[in-house]
Amino acid sequence: MSDDPALVFATPRKLPKAARLQGSVVVLDIAFAGASPSGGFEQVTLPLIAGLGPRLKAWVDHHDHAEHARYRRDPRFVLSTKAEHGACPEMIDEALVARVGAVDTIVCHGDFDGLASAAKWLLGSRQPYERCDDDARAIDTRIGEAGPVGALLDRALRARPKDTALPALVVRYLAGGAQDVDLERQLRSIAAELEPIERETERAARHYRVFPGLAVVDVAVGFDRVDTTLLLLLGQKLARVAVVLDRANIQMAASFDSGVDFLQLLHIPGGMPTRLALPRNRAESALVTLGLDPALAAELAG
Repeated sequence: MSDDPALVFATPRKLPKAARLQGSVVVLDIAFAGASPSGGFEQVTLPLIAGLGPRLKAWVDHHDHAEHARYRRDPRFVLSTKAEHGACPEMIDEALVARVGAVDTIVCHGDFDGLASAAKWLLGSRQPYERCDDDARAIDTRIGEAGPVGALLDRALRARPKDTALPALVVRYLAGGAQDVDLERQLRSIAAELEPIERETERAARHYRVFPGLAVVDVAVGFDRVDTTLLLLLGQKLARVAVVLDRANIQMAASFDSGVDFLQLLHIPGGMPTRLALPRNRAESALVTLGLDPALAAELAG
C-alpha cells in the first residue's frame, strides 16, 4: 500500500542515520545501546534521537536501561523494563497509535518481536493474528511456547539472520493477517533451512562443561554454524546460567524468571538482564564474575 510508512530494520548497535529517514519517525523495539568498545548510548543511540529532533514521534521499547530516566517526562518515549513487558507489541495500543498519528517511517528491530510491533502499528494497533502478542512474549522471553504462526516466523528469521529481504517479507505476511498462502509457503521453505543448524547445535550442546550454576561451551573451532539462542537454551537445562564462547564473543543467558541480572553483575548500563553478549577479550573476567576460579576462567577463555 503506497500510503504505508517506509520500513527500516535496525539493531540497537546498527542504527540508521537520521538524515536518511523520511519525514516523521516512530522507533519500535530498539533498545538503548549498552556500553561497549564501539560506544554506548551517548555514541550510538543519542545521535539518532538528537538528529531526528521533532521528527521523532515515538520511541517504544521494553529493554532495561539506566538512560530511560532521562526521558521519563518526554511523552514521545514509551519505555518499560523487560519485567514489565516481556515483548514490545503488547505496549502498542489504540490510544498510543492515535496519539502519535500518521508517520512516514517505522524503524524497528529485525526479530519477531520488532517485526510484529511494526505490523501491529501498520494495523492501527490490531494484532496481525489472534494471540500474536502472546507469541511475541513467548519468543522474546523464551518462556512458554509460541503458537504455529509465531514459531514458523521465528524459525525462518533464525534460519536466515543476515537475509536483508526477509524482515520485510515477514512484516508483509503479518500485516496481511498471516493469511497469504504463497508467502507462507515461502516462509516454510526458509524455516526448513534451520533443521541442519539445529542438528549441529545439538551436537555442540553435548560439549558443554558443567560447573556449579554454570554451563560453558566453546564453539570457536570444530563446529559449523549453530543457533546460539537454541544452544543457550540447551545449556540452561544443565545449569542456571549458560555461556557460549565463539571466535568473537562470549554470550550468556539465564531463564527470564531466574532472578539473574547480568547487567548488575557486570556493571552494564543497558540491555536484557538475562541475556548478554560481550567481546571475547572480556571472557576471562566475565567467567570469574560468574563464579569460576580464575585459573579455570583463564583456561576456558583461551
